[in-house]
Amino acid sequence: MWSSVTMRQSLGSVAASLLLLSSWVTAAPSVQDEKRDVILQAREGEKWVATWTSMPQLVESNNMPPSPFSSGGVFKDATLRQTLHMSIGADRIRIQISNTFGGSDLPITAATIALPTGGKAGVSGIDASTVKPLTFNNGAESVKIARGQVVYTDPIDFKIAPQSMITISLYSQPGQSGSSITGHPGSRTTSWMQAGNRVKDATMSGSSTKHWYFVSAVEAWAPSNASALIILGDSITDGRGSTDDANNRWPDLLLARMQKAGITHIGVNNQAAGGNTVLSGGLGPPLMQRYKRDALSMQGVKYVMLFIGVNDIGNSGGGVASQLQNAFKTVVADCKKAGFVTIGATVTAFGGQGQSYSSPAREQQRQQLNQWILTSGTFDHTVDFAKIVDNPSRKDQLASQYDGGDHLHPNVAGFQAMADGFPLDIFK
Repeated sequence: MWSSVTMRQSLGSVAASLLLLSSWVTAAPSVQDEKRDVILQAREGEKWVATWTSMPQLVESNNMPPSPFSSGGVFKDATLRQTLHMSIGADRIRIQISNTFGGSDLPITAATIALPTGGKAGVSGIDASTVKPLTFNNGAESVKIARGQVVYTDPIDFKIAPQSMITISLYSQPGQSGSSITGHPGSRTTSWMQAGNRVKDATMSGSSTKHWYFVSAVEAWAPSNASALIILGDSITDGRGSTDDANNRWPDLLLARMQKAGITHIGVNNQAAGGNTVLSGGLGPPLMQRYKRDALSMQGVKYVMLFIGVNDIGNSGGGVASQLQNAFKTVVADCKKAGFVTIGATVTAFGGQGQSYSSPAREQQRQQLNQWILTSGTFDHTVDFAKIVDNPSRKDQLASQYDGGDHLHPNVAGFQAMADGFPLDIFK
């Protein structure tokens, strides 16, 4: 299901040097679409670049849509409205919708894009004057996404500004049967749902939940110098400790800093999930099962960052540092083969009373891994997040001003410090 493919196509001397990294096999656009994109890229000097992502995973039972939207068919005869935070701007975009973990076909009867009321995250209203229908397969209003597959909408001329919000509304008349669906529980963003076809309605009432479902990527048709940063991580990157509907996860704050510094051509894409691991167990597919899907096969990638491993260490009895090193070597080698720039980040502290990960043996594993990340030369660049947010006088613990309360997840001040301490010269 998650096998990847690197699609190389040569269309004459102009496009012979273009490398198109498509999505994994089940997600790949058609060959016709790829040929069209190569021709457009050669003619216009533009390409598809990921400007927003959410890591697809199987939605756990406690994160399913609230009743009645998960009984008798998930979102049966119901509209789902979600807001997404863009990174780089564009005049033309396309949306990826995922049924990767669905236990049945996912029927989309109608879909729209619009700007949310006030440009805000998590709101149910939209600016009705901006509503545009989303179509599939060269103009179809509806689509049926097979199990394990993703689809793209047709490209649409819809202007997005850097760091702006967009609203995607999806209506399914029959709903998705069964209880296995694809989503991203750790959205930290409110989604809305209401019975009936409401995709064009300026306002929605009904129920809300702080999860995303189905939408997995937004791609911008961007100039040839544009590229994407993919951050592979766990709950710290996913934003646990951030403020709901505020987009103040550390990658969001890094994006804001990059934009302010004039680095406006790099999309910042969050491919993290709470509870995610590198090797096995955890929530969502472990890194070694997903990195080709979530990094190598994304569009327009230039930078791949690994900030992950705390859950492997925290759930281990020891000896896991060397296993993580070997895993990171594998990921980095594949990234470098694809021509990507790699970034490794040190694992931040998790010591403190009441924190189940806290132990001297695990702390030793963290220190061993971090020393290797900083000194082995495996990564093209490193970011020492541990130095930024750990307590300098008690290095096994987060600094008190950055501790979100559980001695594992930084708070918003910690996320801001991480963004502020990120070396922007990596992008020069």
